[in-house]
Amino acid sequence: MKIDRLIGILSILLQQEKVTSPVLAKKFEVSRRTIHRDVEDLCKAGIPIVTKQGTDGGIAIMDGYKIDRTLLTTAEMQAVLKGLQSLDSISGGNKYQTLMDKLSVNNSDILSTNNHILIDLSSWNTKSLAPKIELFQGAIEGHKLVSIRYFSPGGDSERTIEPYLLLFRWHSWYIWGYCRLREEFRLFKIGRMDEIKVLREQFEPRKVEEPVDSQMETFYQESLRITAAFDHSVKWRLMEEFDLKKLKLGEDGRIYIEFVWWDKEALFGYLLGFMDKVQIIKPEELREEFLAVVLRVAGKYKE
Repeated sequence: MKIDRLIGILSILLQQEKVTSPVLAKKFEVSRRTIHRDVEDLCKAGIPIVTKQGTDGGIAIMDGYKIDRTLLTTAEMQAVLKGLQSLDSISGGNKYQTLMDKLSVNNSDILSTNNHILIDLSSWNTKSLAPKIELFQGAIEGHKLVSIRYFSPGGDSERTIEPYLLLFRWHSWYIWGYCRLREEFRLFKIGRMDEIKVLREQFEPRKVEEPVDSQMETFYQESLRITAAFDHSVKWRLMEEFDLKKLKLGEDGRIYIEFVWWDKEALFGYLLGFMDKVQIIKPEELREEFLAVVLRVAGKYKE
């Protein structure tokens, strides 16, 4: 991508006195003419770049401008590179490794082993998820419509969406876009999609109506308040999923938690994952409904 190349060229110029266009062309695998156009674009953006002809010539940033030759501190650059590395974890490839190498040229300490954070955004189904993310990345950059088959508790439906943003939150990947069927901005969970097709038709970007956080709150609207008792043996899992302050030790040795959930069906599925290590305390009507679900499950094995 051109923006990756421009960032890489700027980083090199900030770290070296000068560099020749053939060297840049070879590093970025483009023609010298392309490098010259990139230099012109950087100049238009306000970066004072000068070029010198001859044996001692090359491309450089104006001397008077180089009060601080570092665009980012080492710590800041490591944070940027760590973010790029996490993006590679999605696909399992090295798409962003090339950009990382270019940003860290002549600065080996940036990629030193003295880095104690590893971000892995991949999932157990990376092989099926990564191609979907790649499709949406291209559609977002090209402002192209995407058709999908979407599966939800209410059933599956065909949608045409205008994708605006890839979002990773709460262990899942989402697309934030405008749904032409519902005629509003919505969040779509990528894991619930199938038959994804990037269409040739482009869309005119709309003015964003609501911030993403508001959309997330709508997507996971809290509607159920539950008190449940868990066996102490599953405390390790509860610590991962709830605020530690919510865990109350009862006189019977069980852990009591009061929490909210957005969907009854999803709640029952979650609780069944604890098998016989959980009991709903209140509300009473939810206890009875959950008991009915458990009995139906047990009935499947009595047939």
